[in-house]
Amino acid sequence: MEEKACLECGATIFGRADKKFCSDLCRNAYNNKLNSDSNNYIRTVNTTLRKNRRILMGLTPEGKAKTHRDRLVEKGFDFNFYTNTYTTKAGAVYYFCYEYGYLPLDNNFFALVRRDTN
Repeated sequence: MEEKACLECGATIFGRADKKFCSDLCRNAYNNKLNSDSNNYIRTVNTTLRKNRRILMGLTPEGKAKTHRDRLVEKGFDFNFYTNTYTTKAGAVYYFCYEYGYLPLDNNFFALVRRDTN
């Protein structure tokens, strides 16, 4: 029978023929290393989306509001990150961070809205 080596530490593996790791610790370490690059990017994007949502939520206590671009930028809002868009029949495009959205208006103003999630 051919001896197999652990993909993480190189130790000899005992047990099932299709086993790839000598322990759960090695399996977890291997998979964490394998996914670390993509996980870091995803973590960064999710952090930015949550921050954008928190900013919109704070500025929209009644479900609708109007604010200037400078106020959003001052709070750290990043216009490059949103979860989805909604285009009205009239062609207006709302950008959403989860259930909170904004519509660009004239003179750098934005209409802020909260979509009913029920």
